[in-house]
Amino acid sequence: MAEEVRAELVANIAKVVVAVGDHVEAGEMVILLESMKMEIPMLVEFAGTVTAIHVAEGDVVQEGDIVVELA
Repeated sequence: MAEEVRAELVANIAKVVVAVGDHVEAGEMVILLESMKMEIPMLVEFAGTVTAIHVAEGDVVQEGDIVVELA
């Protein structure tokens, strides 16, 4: 079952740290957000393999948007 990583706030995507196929561990950063001149790391809560990335650097995300999927 795929696990979805969702944006917790409205922000710009400053950096995508992972690629499809990468294995990540719980607590690892997958996306770096920028909001109000602050950088906010998005950390995964579980280990898995990145199966999809729904954003690119420079995109704007809304609260609740899916940014990464893990399997």
